[in-house]
Amino acid sequence: MRISEWMKEVVCLVRLELYNRGLACGAQAIRRRLTEAYAIIPAPSASAIERILAAEGLTHGRTGWYEGEEGRR
Repeated sequence: MRISEWMKEVVCLVRLELYNRGLACGAQAIRRRLTEAYAIIPAPSASAIERILAAEGLTHGRTGWYEGEEGRR
């Protein structure tokens, strides 16, 4: 199933929300937040969330792609 651009943006915003609050911000935590706080059902799978985060450079405590990096879109 294809993930909509809207859902990709929501996943990124929730990831940054959790990160900025100092909370766990991995795929499972994001999925839980989407369902419990935002009532998004069905939420994307953890693996889909992981792919979104990787594509946006939001892994390993990062907040996105940095100036001059190759992965940046």
